[in-house]
Amino acid sequence: MNGVFNGCEKQEKAEIAEDEALDCVHEMDTINHYVGMYPIAAGGPVERGFGQFLMVFMGVMLLGFVCIKPKLRIMILGGGFTVIAVWMGFALYGDGGFKLLNTGYVSALVTSLDQEATSESSEPEIVIGGIAGVLKDSLEESGVEVILPSQVEKAKREQAKEGEVKKSHLIEQLKLTYDIDQVKSDQMAPWNGSAFQVMSWHYAKSLGRYFNNQEEIVPMVKNLKLAIHVVFIGLLGAMVLLLFGARKNGGLFYWLLVLVPIALPVIFVIDYSAWLWWYGHTLNDMGAFSVKPFMPTVFGDGKVAQFTTHSYPYKGFGLMVLSSLILAAAALIRFKQFKQKQE
Repeated sequence: MNGVFNGCEKQEKAEIAEDEALDCVHEMDTINHYVGMYPIAAGGPVERGFGQFLMVFMGVMLLGFVCIKPKLRIMILGGGFTVIAVWMGFALYGDGGFKLLNTGYVSALVTSLDQEATSESSEPEIVIGGIAGVLKDSLEESGVEVILPSQVEKAKREQAKEGEVKKSHLIEQLKLTYDIDQVKSDQMAPWNGSAFQVMSWHYAKSLGRYFNNQEEIVPMVKNLKLAIHVVFIGLLGAMVLLLFGARKNGGLFYWLLVLVPIALPVIFVIDYSAWLWWYGHTLNDMGAFSVKPFMPTVFGDGKVAQFTTHSYPYKGFGLMVLSSLILAAAALIRFKQFKQKQE
């Protein structure tokens, strides 16, 4: 739940010759923009950014549910929530906090920019000359190490041979792109490496990938910034409420410790459907073709103009449903245990 990744696999067929798997995310973005749809990376920025915090948060909730001793439960929840709150605060608002987020999320952001770099409307590859050359020389004279995209790509290929790409290389690539954008804009603050800054900037860049209409983009970015603050404060408030309700067994807040994780598949489908609605009803007027607002198919086969769509759950959603069933069974057993004690 930390990004959109390529689901296509390399085809091994006699009639198809591929050196590497087709980038389906890029293909979808390219097709969708003709009817005015925003790139996939523009969807769910808050959910993807907070996904890792929410997963750990629910893990701590389940630990609290398992514990039947109120005092010990308060200690578990208090300790776990404190760690999450500090981690979340430093990551979102601290200088360099972006590095505290997981590699999958960072990689998803970089992949989105890589796709943009290969599109017709993207920025050209940096060469050591002109303004870029002057900027590079100036930064190096100031003691700032400058890493070019070609160097990053080379490092990524070398790392890929040994295993997963290092997070530091991915962050350097994002920083380089951010610094280039800052040179072009007098409204961007210097890079501080906070997740709040990166999320806001990347969201604006994703929205403007095909339709660089700042009159529409600026208000949407402001809404994102507000949403980040609201979700952050909301999670802190939820932690306080759950701690308050953990003082006794069987109360409403106690059962929320397991009911929320059980409902995760339903929450996911609702959120997924809401974003599909947003994609189909937030069409930019700069699209090549004009279509009426529509609701993309949530599950199953659908059709948009002359294009056919296929939307089906994958392994991750199946595991999510399976875990919900197991937790529901555990909750039922715990409910019977409490009922027997009362009798």
